[in-house]
Amino acid sequence: MTVRQLPDLQSPRRKPAPGALPLKYSYVPSDDGTDENLLILLHGLGDTELPFANLGRSLKLPQTATLSLRAAIRIPFLEEDAFQWYPSFDPLGDLLERPNPTGAVDLIVAILQTLVNDCGWPVNRIHMFGFAQGGSVAAEAAIKIWKERTFASEGETIQRLGLASVITVGGPLLEHPTITPRCSTRILVFHRISPSASALPESALGSFRKGFERVQEVKITGGEGMPRNRQEWEPIMRFWSEVLERRRPNDMFEVVSGGLPNEHRKT
Repeated sequence: MTVRQLPDLQSPRRKPAPGALPLKYSYVPSDDGTDENLLILLHGLGDTELPFANLGRSLKLPQTATLSLRAAIRIPFLEEDAFQWYPSFDPLGDLLERPNPTGAVDLIVAILQTLVNDCGWPVNRIHMFGFAQGGSVAAEAAIKIWKERTFASEGETIQRLGLASVITVGGPLLEHPTITPRCSTRILVFHRISPSASALPESALGSFRKGFERVQEVKITGGEGMPRNRQEWEPIMRFWSEVLERRRPNDMFEVVSGGLPNEHRKT
């Protein structure tokens, strides 16, 4: 097991819940009474924050609070609640080939600043999980705060600080950045392979590797959308067991994985 730098054990075990945020959200503190990690969940196109809030509760990750966010843009001409992170359709209702995620990414970065400054979350204890559009926005936000040194340590040499981890389920990078040095945030890319309708383009993994130092890939044959069973969730849970921190009374960390979530379906 890798020994990591210990947090200040005098810090409160419970972080304050977020107050006013620019997006509608659902926040749930950790199930075991210690908020050492924060997992932010971003839904996909046409969804809301509610199914992902339920997902966060069912995960029961150790010492991990969850924050599920609703995208800001309502999809027009639909009666049900259905939201998008960035404009996705042209005037004829066809999907845009080159959507612009800038507005959504800026909103997420602003929320991260609030969580760090007002709620006391260290940026390197914040993890993101996004599906499709939400995965793209999560990865783009991680790149943005790394490039712009949104969070940095003081000292003779300014050290960039990045998110602890990102998991994107079927969401590619949209900006295709080449960064030096590459973002230190660990990222897991979960995707289904062709002929799945949600398969990533062939260039997607190359783009992730240009932007991130450590890219882990999980390829799934068959099916669509979110992970559907224990076998598909297992590599995601293993990844979290490697990146989530845990506060211990004896000043040590232990990597522990949580249970597997119930089957998640879009509602």
